[in-house]
Amino acid sequence: MGRLFDTLLVANRGEIACRVMRTCKRLGIRTVGIYSEPDARAPHVAMADTAVCVGPAASTASYLNIEAIMRAIETTGAQAVHPGYGFLSENAAFSEAVEAAGVAFVGPAAYAMRAMGDKIESKKVAAAAGVSTIPGFMGVLKDEDEAVAVAAQVGYPVMIKASAGGGGKGMRIAYNEAETRSGFRTSSAEAASSFGDDRIFIERFVEEPRHIEIQLVADAHGGCVYLPERECSIQRRNQKVLEEAPAAHLSAEAVRKMGEEAVALAKAVGYRSAGTVEFLVDKREQHYFLEMNTRLQVEHPVTELVTGLDLVEVMVRVAAGEHLNLDQEEVRKPKGWAMEARVYAEDPLRGFLPSTGTLSTYSPPAEGVARAGGTVRVDAGVREGSEISMFYDPMIAKLCTHGADREQARLTMVEALDRYAIGGVRHNINFLRTLNVHERFVAAQLTTHFIPDEFPDGYSGHVLSESERLDLVSAAAALQLGSDEQARSGSGEEEEEYGIELSVRLEEGEHELVVQREDEETVRVFGISGGGAAAGEGASWQRELLLNSSGLGPSRLLEAEVADEAAEERELTVQVVAKKPLGWTLRAFGTEYELLARRPRVAELASYMKPPPKSAFSGALLSPMPGRLVSMAVEVGDEVAQGQELAVVEAMKMQNVLLAERDGVVSSLLAEPGATLETDQPLIAFEA
Repeated sequence: MGRLFDTLLVANRGEIACRVMRTCKRLGIRTVGIYSEPDARAPHVAMADTAVCVGPAASTASYLNIEAIMRAIETTGAQAVHPGYGFLSENAAFSEAVEAAGVAFVGPAAYAMRAMGDKIESKKVAAAAGVSTIPGFMGVLKDEDEAVAVAAQVGYPVMIKASAGGGGKGMRIAYNEAETRSGFRTSSAEAASSFGDDRIFIERFVEEPRHIEIQLVADAHGGCVYLPERECSIQRRNQKVLEEAPAAHLSAEAVRKMGEEAVALAKAVGYRSAGTVEFLVDKREQHYFLEMNTRLQVEHPVTELVTGLDLVEVMVRVAAGEHLNLDQEEVRKPKGWAMEARVYAEDPLRGFLPSTGTLSTYSPPAEGVARAGGTVRVDAGVREGSEISMFYDPMIAKLCTHGADREQARLTMVEALDRYAIGGVRHNINFLRTLNVHERFVAAQLTTHFIPDEFPDGYSGHVLSESERLDLVSAAAALQLGSDEQARSGSGEEEEEYGIELSVRLEEGEHELVVQREDEETVRVFGISGGGAAAGEGASWQRELLLNSSGLGPSRLLEAEVADEAAEERELTVQVVAKKPLGWTLRAFGTEYELLARRPRVAELASYMKPPPKSAFSGALLSPMPGRLVSMAVEVGDEVAQGQELAVVEAMKMQNVLLAERDGVVSSLLAEPGATLETDQPLIAFEA
């Protein structure tokens, strides 16, 4: 082994900066962090041995500011730079500037980065190296009209893609001319905003594909091996949501072919460091080169979990000139199964729009062995009190699990999601859990169309089964019992047995029940269907809760083993979000629920209350997120049809097209392009 570096600068922020620093600290390497002004108190800044401010909030003036970062390298004496992913990680000019300063770049050489970082050039190189590629037009499109002409020539559906794109940005699928024009505009705008490069090309969209990745590592001495494949087919708007390794229902021969082609491509461009070659695989296992990411991938932890390798360490050692010394036949065999869920600050119930704010609550599941038998890993760059800003990607963390097989990894993931507590911003835990228990996901019947196929009208939340509903009602009743017991204890009243009659309302359903304590850990709940329910006689349903958590009062977590009247047993995890004057806010099955737990007479009187008045802007188009109003597509007096484009709002580097929910006539425009928007700010009013 060669001598490693004394000091390494991490040219990134958030989760990946923390991830790189953890490995460096283990290796005894001093770390330098960089930060923008609003990130001054971020966890990655606190974790670094030294930190340097490189500019204001806008990434173009800070994390993309090569000149400022080079000054930080010089002033701190850093001998190496790890770029993480995103930002400058695939910027050849940055790589050249680093190496020209006599500093090691922990990544590939600029030539390989340029060849593979440009999607148009990379397809040409891949084809020359004997890699199977997707049919398409490899030129750069100059305007909408040329895009339409090329799309007609290639044949619909087509994928409109930014040449310098990545992370799902600057990508749109088009099935007709109108979608091609709209997709060209939004993709080029996103690409310009995210990468400073608005070049667009078009290729045939492969229907019903799977997205399979081949992770490879290469050294500077000609050594190159590929690692177990990753399944990344669960995507929304071309951005990955769930990943796993290895891939189910994929033959060893198909993986071998992709692996060998990936290595051939890497050798063709003299690649070194960690890299990923992405393929689309159809139902006949025919694969097509998609792109090569010349950096560490977001989903690299699943590969680490099934290989035992630390890919950041491998990258650092390669940058220091060491040989790989990895055996191809050994490293391609996965050890167990791993899954990753990307936890984002976004609202799945509002079209997955980004959510900003302060993490008033942040409690990830404990790392290590879970009840389901697998292990949990959380890669995060936030803590309680961290700010989720409109300026950067809304990722909160990466939740990873590992098991002996896919089912154990999946069940461990479900358990971990149930234990994840996040407050202050909207998040996608509910959607992630729904995906993990979906029948088709359980069976590993995956394509990149999984989400649009299974949620064609968007995600509307978890639908409670009758059994889940009664389990949740029982949990609220048990909590209410504990709250009553605490009140009685404070008043000096003592009874060996205690029970109360309740009316618990969940969504539109009212449940009359009796809840009783059996002993220190056991609570019984009886649904009332007539006299004698307090003793269990004549009850319409029953639940026995064996509590695993201490007490029944307001706490962050209530864990119980639940048995119903048919003696079927299951585990239940409920997060106690808040105690209300007449009930509870609980989070279970990945979803937050309001439950009213009242005495029956109070519930009866509540039925006479008037409903709250409607908002004055109930018919207006509201901004679904904080951001910047890019454009208005209508004027006062215009007649609009349902589904028509009304406006474009940019948030977290993504262009979000707002569509009309119904037919109408525009009565007034309430904001101008360029305006900074808040969530639910009215944009367009319509005639009544």
